[in-house]
Amino acid sequence: MDASVIEVLQQAGSQDPNILKPAERTLEQWETQRGFYTTLFNVFSNHSLSVNIRWMAILCFKNGVDKYWRKNAPNAIAEDEKEFLRQRLISNFKEPVNQLAVQLAALIAKIARFDCPREWDTLIPTLLNVVRGQNPLAQHRALLTLRYVIKALASKCLAADRQLFQELTTNMFSFIFNLWNTYTESFFILVSNGADTNQIQEALEKALLLLRILRKLIIRGIQTPSESQDVMVFLENVFERAKTCLECRKTLTSRGIQLEACDKFIILLIKVLIGVSEIHWDCYTDLILNSLKFSVYYCFTEAGQNLAFERFTIQCLNLLKRTLIFPQSNSFYNRLEEYTRRNRMQLVKMHLVCKLRQEFCTPETLTEICSRLVTHYFLLTPADLELWDTDPENFFVDDFGEASKYNLRLCSESVFSDIFRQFRDVLAPVLVDLMQRHHQPVDPNNLHAILLKDAVYNAVGLTAFYLYDEVNFDQWFLTTLKEELKIRSNYYKIIRRRVCWLIGQWTSIKLSRGLRPKVYELMVEVLSPDEDLGVRLAASDALKLVIDDFQFNPEEFSPYLEPACSLLFSLLREVNECDTKMRVLYVLSFMIERVGSEINPYVGVLSSYLPALWQQYDEHNMLRCAIITTLIHLEKALGPESVILQPLVVGIIAFSCDVNQDEHVYLLEDGLRLWSALLENAPAPTPAIMGLARNLAALLEQSGENLELCLYIVQAYTILSPQEFLSQWGAVIIESLRSIMSDLRSEGISMVLMVFETFLYAAARQGAEIIKPALITVFENVYKEEDSIQMMIACLVIVARVLWFYKDIFIQVISELTRKIGGNQTREAVLGQIIRVWVNRMQLEFLPEKRKLLALALCSLLGANSPPSVLEHFPKIISNIVETLNDVTKFDNSEYDYIESGIDSLTISGQSNLTGEVDEDYGNEHEQRKRKLAFGDVVSTISLKDTLQNQLLTLKSLVGDNKFNQMMSTLNPVIDEQLKSYIFL
Repeated sequence: MDASVIEVLQQAGSQDPNILKPAERTLEQWETQRGFYTTLFNVFSNHSLSVNIRWMAILCFKNGVDKYWRKNAPNAIAEDEKEFLRQRLISNFKEPVNQLAVQLAALIAKIARFDCPREWDTLIPTLLNVVRGQNPLAQHRALLTLRYVIKALASKCLAADRQLFQELTTNMFSFIFNLWNTYTESFFILVSNGADTNQIQEALEKALLLLRILRKLIIRGIQTPSESQDVMVFLENVFERAKTCLECRKTLTSRGIQLEACDKFIILLIKVLIGVSEIHWDCYTDLILNSLKFSVYYCFTEAGQNLAFERFTIQCLNLLKRTLIFPQSNSFYNRLEEYTRRNRMQLVKMHLVCKLRQEFCTPETLTEICSRLVTHYFLLTPADLELWDTDPENFFVDDFGEASKYNLRLCSESVFSDIFRQFRDVLAPVLVDLMQRHHQPVDPNNLHAILLKDAVYNAVGLTAFYLYDEVNFDQWFLTTLKEELKIRSNYYKIIRRRVCWLIGQWTSIKLSRGLRPKVYELMVEVLSPDEDLGVRLAASDALKLVIDDFQFNPEEFSPYLEPACSLLFSLLREVNECDTKMRVLYVLSFMIERVGSEINPYVGVLSSYLPALWQQYDEHNMLRCAIITTLIHLEKALGPESVILQPLVVGIIAFSCDVNQDEHVYLLEDGLRLWSALLENAPAPTPAIMGLARNLAALLEQSGENLELCLYIVQAYTILSPQEFLSQWGAVIIESLRSIMSDLRSEGISMVLMVFETFLYAAARQGAEIIKPALITVFENVYKEEDSIQMMIACLVIVARVLWFYKDIFIQVISELTRKIGGNQTREAVLGQIIRVWVNRMQLEFLPEKRKLLALALCSLLGANSPPSVLEHFPKIISNIVETLNDVTKFDNSEYDYIESGIDSLTISGQSNLTGEVDEDYGNEHEQRKRKLAFGDVVSTISLKDTLQNQLLTLKSLVGDNKFNQMMSTLNPVIDEQLKSYIFL
């Protein structure tokens, strides 16, 4: 089989799809065959084969481990084959190709995560024996494998697995630590002696692998590092090791040798400290003072900065931040209570930490740190300025997101903000002094002065919330900032951009309402096409922040709406990057949301551009989501006038909500929100809108997190055009809902029942006939008295509406339910059980409208055709009806002449603020349609009091006075007295 497998593996590495696809299918067929993974092992162990074939063999093996190595996996690899492979994989550590060695190490680690140590107890001892050996290549490969194995084992979270990993750490830590010391010292000696680069590289790589292992062992494998002498010695030596490594790095650089592994080694040393401070705060308390001194030396002294490099400085700044805010960190407080219960020494340690920090963080030290961060690290670099000139969009985007993890300036901003928040009492005067020294306009040709001013403004913006009482922003804005926006020299664009950003930061914190129109005017001026693109992008962001305020007044903004829209449209067209377009579109979308219908005159330009933007960026789903969000706001802002957008909106909904389109997984949620907005604001149904409903059944069957939106859309269609919608799609939708109901929780079932109720009151007989197949489930839920109150009430409301309007369907469903239950149950007994549940649960419904519907339906049972099983519940039926009357009846005079003056507050005649005419100002089109339906519903047109009186008079005439009086005598005296206040018999 080896030859055929080699041939197929070679084909699987081809770039030709015609060769690649058949090979992939063949490998998929083989991966469940016995012996296949042994063959793959033979292939990648054969050093005479090409690297590509061996690489493909390892990748196939790794995929197979993911799918078939578990014992309970379908088509799992046989146990004897797995045992053979485990033995062979650790029989040879002399792989000559480094890339393949990495893949082999990762492969062994995958298996180790499943099997080590229970089924593979020889793995770790074998690796350690090879590490102790004298073969350099085998030792390196064993260390590489051990690194991946430790990483895999450390990632296991079950308590038993963590316990095993801690035992493993205890057994091997000293050996690994001593070996790391050996190779680290060897690296130092080789550098100082001017040894060959290959020798230095070999020692350093092994030391780096060992350091990675130590990091995982300390952070994940040792429960209390402070109790381990070796661990504390290692941690205390990290600072000195890092210092020596930095000096070695400088020596190597002076010799023209650049070793990436050296930079990684130094950075990893600092990451060890950061990791320990996050996971093991109790032992880190002993390292705080050294951490502070170390970080400050290399970040804020000239001697230290001469040895440092950018990535190292970023880690030092993170260590400094972590250390300075250490006692208030989340992990500290989350664990403090737990540790204090076990050991009161933790409180002592906390006080010690605070004392050490207070001793170190003198006002002089904090002032120096703050000043250096602002005046040194905040400065834009020549690389920043070059990026701004050549690619302003990427420069703009780099200021956001995860950039602070790799950008020194942005990292320093994060550190500054956190430290300032912690020590604002000390640092606020320092920053105010910096601001006062740099707030006046500077020479437009003095680049350094401009960069320094930009840095100070940046600091004031980052800490705006904490400088509320220190800065008179109104005065600063009027005297300085607005004037600086008018200085047009090339370098001064740096300040103009920063001023826009600064205004955005301060507006919601401290800007007088009277100055807002001036801010709108300035932002619109800066958005002019003749302004620098980077400044315009900052202005667009600032404009969003200015209008995103609870004091925003659309009328004040009205004079600036037209130019703002026009300039933002222009900016949206001009930028090219997808991320930049998305940000500008977001500003536009937000502005539309805030100004509402005022946007109407400017919709034409945007609606003509969005289709082209949608087509142009067909692979950028995030931008498409932003387009959909903009259309949602436009739909809501324009209301009925949004019909001008309908062709575009319908097309986008059809694409976004089509489960046959691959992109729907990204666009579906926003597409459904746009769909609901379209239906809410459509003045009338159109063929295009109704045609969208063809996607509903498939969407409902997918269920999931978008079920609520889908059900809302079904309801909106039912209210928009009940006859047409239910005729075309009602049966299909009901079938889809029935198929998913068994998989839903009670909350989901309650939402489905609301759809059924909408069908009933919006489409009369047609709705009842359509939901008839699902009614037996609804009635059965009542019969079984489901535990969920919400679902039970929803079922009772549907039962009541069917009983009131469609008694024939009600009787049919009762008969079907009786047959389904079987046994000796009769139809009368089933009905009696349903009524029993009804009258016992009815008081759990708190909405007056639904209580009245339930009471009206109960009234309908008091007739000639009601069986004894119903009438035996007569007292509770009357009690529920009377209690409902108490809730819905209002009175016009203080004498409370109930019979004469009592008015049903839910009928149209009882609601003085309602008429049969629909108020055009009442909500969107959907809300108006719902209101119109409510006017015609039984709750609004029929008096409960009159209905009860008529039914009781009819019942009295049917059963006779004696029988009726006997029934009335069973009533509770209080209920009987209240009943007589409403009716006369």
